[in-house]
Formats: sequence, structure tokens, C-alpha cells
Amino acid sequence: MTTIVETASFDQRSADQRPDDLLAALAATGADDPRRPALRDRAIEAWLPLARHLARRYGGRGAPDDDLFQTASVGLVKAVDNFDHDRGVDFTGYAIPTIVGEIKRYFRDRTWAVRVPRRLQELRLSISAANSALTQTLGRSPTVADIASHLDLSEEAVLEGLEGARAYRATSLSTPVGDDGNRELGDALGSDDHEIDLVEIRVALAPALATLPEREREILGLRFYGNLTQSQIADRIGVSQMHVSRLIARSLTTLRHHLVDDSTS
Repeated sequence: MTTIVETASFDQRSADQRPDDLLAALAATGADDPRRPALRDRAIEAWLPLARHLARRYGGRGAPDDDLFQTASVGLVKAVDNFDHDRGVDFTGYAIPTIVGEIKRYFRDRTWAVRVPRRLQELRLSISAANSALTQTLGRSPTVADIASHLDLSEEAVLEGLEGARAYRATSLSTPVGDDGNRELGDALGSDDHEIDLVEIRVALAPALATLPEREREILGLRFYGNLTQSQIADRIGVSQMHVSRLIARSLTTLRHHLVDDSTS
């Protein structure tokens, strides 16, 4: 009733510009009448406030207002083109379900961040309605079991619907997180740690190193952990740089044999 009253404000000032009169004039013209395209355009334009009003009802749900109005306008065009004036039905009673249906299809087909099967989209709506109804009835938030019983579904099906509902909206990896907001969500996500691939080698390396003479272990430590050059190592232990080079090469060959033997045994 409220909508019918509101549509009265959509009337134009002159009688021949009233939306209902334009529809009547459109119905009285034949498909080949040259006046029909202009009358159709004027009728659609006259009823655009109704489309805008219905689009605003669905604002704030994550869809741009302009997209909602455009979608509602498409529904209005369909209503004007398919309305049978001779049946004596009020146009708003026909147009409102047509426009609202177009808007709901838009939300179903266009606003999901990740496309999921229609079955899960419809299940999400059923779960949402059941959640609201059960909250009122039970006086608390319903459990998965409550919703499953209410919808005559298995708990697994309800959980699948709840999981699918997470695909409706996506969160940017640039979203600030933490109390100070200095970190982004992407910083909190894990990634492949290539160091894990080296864990087994490092575990096997300790017993392999234990097979080397103490001086060779010292040289390897100075070279690969102390980051000293071969010349610096030679000066420190009192041998030639060439001798240090030969000892490093021999030690690495020994370690390599140990590691290969361990991996094949």
C-alpha cells in the first residue's frame, strides 16, 4: 500500500503526462504505429522514479548504487514492454515484482567475489532466513544442528552452505590489520619457506662433519660461517693459501660422499 501511495508522487503535472495515461496511450497504439517508440520512451521515463525507489531499498549491500539503478531500469523496461493494460491490473503490482526480481538476479549473478554453484547461492539465502527466524524463536543464535533441523538438511550441507557464503565478499590483501594498522593482511599470510627443503640436509650434515679431522672442520667453519677468504684462513692457521684450497676441496668431497650415501641407504 505504501508503494502505491508513493507512486502517486511520480505523476506529472499535466494529465496527458501521467504515467498511467502514457501506458494507456502506449497500449492503444499498434506495433507499427510511428508514435509508439516515443510513447514507450516517455512511459519508461515517467516510471523511472519507481525504479530508483526500489533500487534504493537494496543499497548498502556491497553493490554500487548506479549499478542497482541501472539494473532496476532494465527491470522497468521489461515491465513496460510486457505489461498487458487490457487485463485491468495496476501497473505497480506488475512492475514491482519484475524490477525486484531483476535486482535479485543481479545480486545472485554479479556480486559474488568468487563464483559458486547456484545451489550454494540459494542455500546461503535459506540459511540466512533460517538464522533470522530461529534467532527470534530460540532467543539465541542457532547452532548448525538447529539450522539443519529447521531446513531438513544434514549438518554437512549447512556447513557447506556457510563455507560457500564466504565467497560472497573478498577482502583485499592490502587491508590494514593489527592495533596500529601498520601491517597489511597479506603480511600475515604464509608462503613457501624454501629453507624447509634444507632441514634434512642440515640434520645429516652434523654427523658428516664429525667424520672430518678437527683442522678441516675449523677451516670450513672459518670459510663458510666466518666468511673469511682462503688467504685470511691461511694466515690464521699458518699454512699456504693453496693448501687451504686443497683442504676445503677434499673436505667438501668427503661431505658430499657421506650425504649421498645417507640419502641412498
